[in-house]
Amino acid sequence: MKFTAAELGKLLNGIVEGEPGAEVSAVSKIEDAQEGSLTFLANPKYAPFLYSTNASIVIVGLDLLLEKPVTSTLIRVKDPYSAFSVLLDLYNSSKLNKTGREEPNFISPSAEIGEECYIGAFSYIGHNVKLGKNVKVFPQVYLGDNCVVGDNSVLYAGVKIYSDCLIGSRVIVHSGTVIGSDGFGFAPQPDGSYSKVSQIGNVVIEDDVEIGSNNSIDRATMGSTIIGKGVKLDNLIQVAHNVEIGKNTVIASQTGISGSTKIGENSVIGGQVGIVGHISLAKGTQINAKSGISKSITEEGKQWNGSPALAFRESLRIQAVYRRLPELENKIALLEKQLLERGGSGEEAERNA
Repeated sequence: MKFTAAELGKLLNGIVEGEPGAEVSAVSKIEDAQEGSLTFLANPKYAPFLYSTNASIVIVGLDLLLEKPVTSTLIRVKDPYSAFSVLLDLYNSSKLNKTGREEPNFISPSAEIGEECYIGAFSYIGHNVKLGKNVKVFPQVYLGDNCVVGDNSVLYAGVKIYSDCLIGSRVIVHSGTVIGSDGFGFAPQPDGSYSKVSQIGNVVIEDDVEIGSNNSIDRATMGSTIIGKGVKLDNLIQVAHNVEIGKNTVIASQTGISGSTKIGENSVIGGQVGIVGHISLAKGTQINAKSGISKSITEEGKQWNGSPALAFRESLRIQAVYRRLPELENKIALLEKQLLERGGSGEEAERNA
């Protein structure tokens, strides 16, 4: 797609400085941009590139003061980063705006396919599946029986969704993710073996969720594993059976959440965090990377760190002391030596008294 500076200025409610007819058909970083590219300047660290970039159009702030002339056409906006993100979304949407059905694929006669949907090659759409309007199902996606996918959702190549799972509107699921696989349920037997406990629940993904690549979200033993509205999951995350993640929570890569744990809304969880099962985390909980959470957190909006996790400030004080242990050891040895030189140990001094 091609846009002129005048068109972009109107779209972004910005002020065009330079050539209104300047055209762009690609987006680039400011330091790498070539003619025909659109870029932006939000971080002052990159300001020197404004005077050397070959970009045809640069989005800048309203208050930017030029130190010397620029060759690019500028579009001045209140927030360059947010404005550029709008254009990136527009650019990406244009690339993904596919419709129709590619062959070969399997679509059950009982499936309901909404208007303007795209079904990629080698996809499988099971019995009684319902797809809303403008759903994008990329190649090699599997949708088991009785699944529902809401309007404007995107399932990238290789996503597997087991039967009976419910996916909301405007949900994005990236390649390799599996939704609705069996939870880790096994009953120990007297002979030391384990008997599988059937997992008969499902997974419910609410609206506006984005799930990264290669996530595993297990179905509930009974009831539902629930990913709340607006949740964002990074790549390589394990969500076990009957977990509930509150709305607008964000979780970074390689985190594992054990069964039946409930995470409060608006929480922030760093990478490689481990959370045990059957606990609850309060609303607004913030957990630093590599922490281990072994008990429920009841205080809202608190930061945690370490394994086992401690209150964030307390953990920092402990780390400060830990780093000084060699120095403290030397001081103790020196004090012991001084005591001995002054008359022996404390016990000896008491006996002498």
